[in-house]
Formats: sequence, C-alpha cells, structure tokens
Amino acid sequence: MAKKSTQAYTEEFRRDAVKRTEKPSATTASVARELGVSAQQTNNWRRQFNRLSEKQFNSVDGVDYSKQDSAEDRCLKKELHEAPQKVQFLKKAAAYFANQQE
Repeated sequence: MAKKSTQAYTEEFRRDAVKRTEKPSATTASVARELGVSAQQTNNWRRQFNRLSEKQFNSVDGVDYSKQDSAEDRCLKKELHEAPQKVQFLKKAAAYFANQQE
C-alpha cells in the first residue's frame, strides 16, 4: 500500500492563506486553488488561527499567545484597572495627613 505524503507548511504560509481568505474579494476555494491546497485545509487553518491553539499559531505578528503570556496579560490588565482607584486613595490619604500636620 502506498503511503500518502503530507507536506508541512510554515506558519507564515498558513497565516498568509488565512489572511487572504478574509479579504472581501476572495473566497476560500479561490485562495486554496491559488496556493495549491484544499479549501478544507484553509478552513482548518482559519479555525486553528482563530482559537490560537496550543500547538499552532502561538505567535502572530510577533506576539506570543501562549497560555503563560495570557495569564500574565490578565494580571497586568487587572492591575491597570485598579491603578486609578489606588491613585484616588493615595490622593485622599495625602490630603488627610497634610491637614493633620497643619
């Protein structure tokens, strides 16, 4: 029985294919024909790209979307959200202690 060979495509190639399919003037089938892959394959790449799976498309435009970075990102967003409240508290405390020393 003949073994079917599979070709490994680079992440850049797959990302470019997904971006092409998202253009209003292009269809998934036309992009697939241009690139020499099946329309199903481009749909699979789009689905993988959209959910940023753990094994594929971890890096998009130089940004690493691994789970560790996502947790750190969430923590930083939380700190950023709380910062104005902390600033207000410190302003009130500074005003209080300034009045106490007078």
